[in-house]
Amino acid sequence: MNSRKGQIIIHKYNIPVEASLEVIGGKWKVLILCYLILGTKRTSELKRLIPGITQKVLTQQLRELEEDEIVHRQVYNEVPPRVEYSLTDYGWSLKSILDSLCLWGERHIERNYDNKYDVLEEGILNRQHDTGNH
Repeated sequence: MNSRKGQIIIHKYNIPVEASLEVIGGKWKVLILCYLILGTKRTSELKRLIPGITQKVLTQQLRELEEDEIVHRQVYNEVPPRVEYSLTDYGWSLKSILDSLCLWGERHIERNYDNKYDVLEEGILNRQHDTGNH
């Protein structure tokens, strides 16, 4: 038995990558993390950068990342309230993994499509990656 955030967990992983996927798996978490590598973001900024995500799912994913201590949530005592998200030191430890995923994805696209820009949306992450700064 392990303790996780005060809960008793009766679970063993078959291989360590399962623990990684438990934290960053799913359709949206990696995208959220890639944008947070570029800097602190408000919820509305993340929503605009990830057009396919609903507000409910974005909020849920951010909460889970916060619970896993990957993301820091800063609430400012303003009217209206302002909330910003950034990576924790622990979250920054994922940067090399995220960079590797981006490189593999680009190679996969180049292998399967004549022109990668036919299938890549124009966006800040793609511009960052093309200049080698991701």
